[in-house]
Amino acid sequence: MLAYPSSIGLSSRTRWFLTGQLAVRRQEIGTRWRRLSAARQALLALARLRCGDTYAQLAAGFGIGIATVFRYIREAVEVLSALAPSLTEAMRTIRAKAFVILDGTLLPVDRVAADTPYC
Repeated sequence: MLAYPSSIGLSSRTRWFLTGQLAVRRQEIGTRWRRLSAARQALLALARLRCGDTYAQLAAGFGIGIATVFRYIREAVEVLSALAPSLTEAMRTIRAKAFVILDGTLLPVDRVAADTPYC
């Protein structure tokens, strides 16, 4: 497997924010040892979320197993989702606004026996 350098279109401030949140999470659950530091875990999660690198690519690039990649990304997403407002809070905020723009991102999905892409 070949590893390659890549770049992520995010500021380093974003990485350090997520690093801080992950460090707090590790202290809360009493983690004593991890294969990657909180900073490397943040970089791993941001590479997946921003660039869409596969688990196999990330595992090879960071020198860890695919299952570990899955766990690290899931943990980072849980940490980030805990910071997001609940649906009730979001709706309360929306009511106070003149207008709201909703982002509906389409994700390509493989469909067996289909001739056209399905989003």
